[in-house]
Amino acid sequence: MPPSRNPSALSTDVLSRRSLLQATGLAALPMALPGMVAAGVNPQSGFGRGAAPKSCIFVLLCGGPSHIDTWDLKPEAPDTIRGPYKPIATKVPGMKICELHTEMAQLTDHFSLIRSMTHVGNISNHFDAMHHCLSGQAGAPTDAPYIGSILAKVRPTTQTVSPYVWLIKCVGDPVFCAPNIGIGGHLGAAYSPLFVGSAANHPAMPTFKAPDELQASVEVARLGNRRQLLDTLSPVIRDTEAARATKNWQDIHHRAFDLTSGSEARLPFELHHEPEKVRERYGMHPLGQNLLLARRLVESGVGFVTVNGWTGTAPEGGGGAPSSSWDMHGGEMGMGSAFGNGSYGMGWCLPKLDQGLSALILDLKDRGMLESTMVVCLGEFGRTPNINAPGTNPGRQHWPACFSAMIAGGGIRGGAVYGETDKHGAYVKDRPVRPQDLGATIFHSLGVPLDTRLGKDGFTRPLSTGEPLMDLFG
Repeated sequence: MPPSRNPSALSTDVLSRRSLLQATGLAALPMALPGMVAAGVNPQSGFGRGAAPKSCIFVLLCGGPSHIDTWDLKPEAPDTIRGPYKPIATKVPGMKICELHTEMAQLTDHFSLIRSMTHVGNISNHFDAMHHCLSGQAGAPTDAPYIGSILAKVRPTTQTVSPYVWLIKCVGDPVFCAPNIGIGGHLGAAYSPLFVGSAANHPAMPTFKAPDELQASVEVARLGNRRQLLDTLSPVIRDTEAARATKNWQDIHHRAFDLTSGSEARLPFELHHEPEKVRERYGMHPLGQNLLLARRLVESGVGFVTVNGWTGTAPEGGGGAPSSSWDMHGGEMGMGSAFGNGSYGMGWCLPKLDQGLSALILDLKDRGMLESTMVVCLGEFGRTPNINAPGTNPGRQHWPACFSAMIAGGGIRGGAVYGETDKHGAYVKDRPVRPQDLGATIFHSLGVPLDTRLGKDGFTRPLSTGEPLMDLFG
């Protein structure tokens, strides 16, 4: 048995994490912060040390939008397939999209479409489809980290509140939420995102506030005293392993102190500083204002922002979870018409997406940030070609065989259409793109070598098994 220790003898004791927190009184600091959180906000500029060299805004249309009614219309198909919307001409000759995308139709020279996204296997539930899309790989193991967590690991930063932020976490777990959204997969909680907002606290609301993790729980003076006490402990801890652990916790607490002791870290979340006309351009709804917030976070140095594509509650109402606007089953699940103006209707959701997404692309372009910021927009799968209950409250079921994605910025050339589906939008006809190919494309855009490997339990895993879509660059 190991020799007994005198717990009061700090000069020889190996401190546990709990002992360390209790000894310093620093347990009051917000320990829900992601492990990679750093301070580094520059009070002179008010927006940190500047944007990350390259970043990504990943717009996840939770629920899975219909590709046939958005980016890949089939006007020659029977009316039981094609739906009510007509394709319209865009700025790029021959590139047509849904008539409800009036603003995006004027920006097709700034983005490209992938019409041949597909899942490997019959993955027809939100849980698994989202797991594979967010991890950037098909057949993803259960402990697979998501792209944002991977980037937080391979591109650590000390210049912003967190390298990975998620705006409005999906709800309805385990129906809608992929399993590793909040835990970082096998990389661990240190690489999980900072979650911001909810259905009851989103940036379109006048009462919106920054995450609780950025709020000090005690007075700044008391925090300073505790920080000073913590700093005095490192010389008296002799055990090497304990010293390393203590140093890690000191770093985390220093970062938490810096974040909560000043107001600068909260500035990106204070959208009232934006000109009113800018906010109105994005749209005063959850999706529009979250896209604006994503731009502000990227500007402050955040490398990866996931935006939940929730468009809010329509005046006509509508059932379903308050974060999955695009799960448009229609009357079969009490959601009203998928082609109506309710909360789960494209008449409500598509104009909101069109407004917010077009504003984001133009804003990034005007600020000189589009080339360094990749914008990705897609759902976890598509929708069935056949319309359910076409005579009453029509909708479409889940369809993993093919779906569409919009990508812009980050070196992506505009005006291109990659891949093709058959005449009914049922199956990929040409150039299939798997989740790992989209993931590899994101990594390539952000300058992360694809031969990077991630370690776990004594072995390493490849960063990606996909191929970047090089034809879309340049």
